[in-house]
Order: sequence, then C-alpha cells, then structure tokens
Amino acid sequence: MKAGDRIPPLEIPITRTLIVAGAIASRDYQDVHHDPELAREKGSPDVFMNILTTNGLVGRYLTDHFGPRAVLTKVAIRLGAPNYPGDTMVLTGTVESLEGATATVRIVGTNGVGHHVTGTATVTLGSPLGNPLGSALGSDE
Repeated sequence: MKAGDRIPPLEIPITRTLIVAGAIASRDYQDVHHDPELAREKGSPDVFMNILTTNGLVGRYLTDHFGPRAVLTKVAIRLGAPNYPGDTMVLTGTVESLEGATATVRIVGTNGVGHHVTGTATVTLGSPLGNPLGSALGSDE
C-alpha cells in the first residue's frame, strides 16, 4: 500500500429501514430521521440519514477493507447532499499518506444528489500481536 492507492468502492442502498435503524441505534430521535410527514413539514422531501449513521458506514467501509485488526483512530467528515430512501451511496477512498502502520485516507460518499460525505480518516493497521501491515497487504502474517 502507498499514497495514491484507491480503495475499491462500496455501494450502499439507502433504505428507509437503514435510515430509521441508524437514527434509533445512535439515539437520534429527531423526527426528520423517522417521520416522513414531519420531515416534509420542515422542508425535506423525505426522512434522511443522520451523521452518526454515515460515520458508522464510513467506519465499516474502512475496516471491511483494511481488515479486523485495523483501528480507526480519527474520522473527520462533513455532510453535504442528504441520503434519502431509495438512493444509493457509493463510498470511495484514496490513501493520502502512510507513515509506519498509520494510513490517512480521503473519503468521498456520493449519491444521486451529489457528495453526501467528504472527509478523512486515520487508520492504524494491524495489531501489536502480528505483522502491522499483514491484513492491509493481503496476508495474515
């Protein structure tokens, strides 16, 4: 792995269930995340995903790619276009830097409206018990 490497994209169907379940799991009971009528009264065409769900999906994207020994040490994201039910978000990542066993990855998540999420994440690869780059390089040790 080196700076400039791209992580394979991950397509995530945005369902009403994912939006509501993510809001409940993160204890975000704002009506715009579960009640379509109240969301429309507030100017949104439908319910939309909260930032904590997006943050979790970004984490899943990175740990699925880097393996179970990867540890997210920082995630700094910004939301843009809302994720509405029926859309698909495509997450992509590019390794910006690699210092020892720590990678900084630029993340972009797009949907049918535009960029839903942009930001960076810092990932420590491997564990103290094994080869720190083993899982990121596709080998166990």
